[in-house]
Amino acid sequence: MRILLLCLFSYFLGNISGSLLIGKVLYNKDIREYGSGNAGMTNALRTFGKKIGAATFIIDFIKGMIAAYIGSRVMGDFGIMLAGIFVVLGHDWPVVFRFKGGKGIATSFGVLVMSQPIIAFIMFVIFLITVIISKYVSLGSVLAAAAGLVIGAYFFLTAQIYLSAMLLVLGLMTIYKHRQNIWRLLIGEENKIHINI
Repeated sequence: MRILLLCLFSYFLGNISGSLLIGKVLYNKDIREYGSGNAGMTNALRTFGKKIGAATFIIDFIKGMIAAYIGSRVMGDFGIMLAGIFVVLGHDWPVVFRFKGGKGIATSFGVLVMSQPIIAFIMFVIFLITVIISKYVSLGSVLAAAAGLVIGAYFFLTAQIYLSAMLLVLGLMTIYKHRQNIWRLLIGEENKIHINI
């Protein structure tokens, strides 16, 4: 019963979409009808501006942290794995928004900051350097996810099964959600983002 409740709680926590809620409340707009059509930070930044983009990130990041924290308190490392996977599932495919959500970057980052801060830092550095150099947020996200897959494989070899499974699943979900971005990168049609450092 605890497993079921934790999974359901985490999934529906993931359904709380920062960009969708802010867009509806402040602008009476559905972010999915603008820009890339994605309910995430990058599209919120492009559509509504820096402040809304930042607010979207914070909301999505915090729900990942909350899920990981509760998972750890309820069931330890196994709980972190379940909560981490299901909160991102809820963000990416939210039933309350007809399964059209975001790509899980901020939420996954929140999960990792709470549960594995060193790994989160490594992946963030990879993401940040990639975005600064290339100006492609999607490329940074995919490379960070790929790093997560490599780290997950390493932890599998060291018998840290729960951490390994979480990293592998989150990484694969991220890459899957970015499949169209990957195609646009390959054909040179992906949009760049301009960041003032």
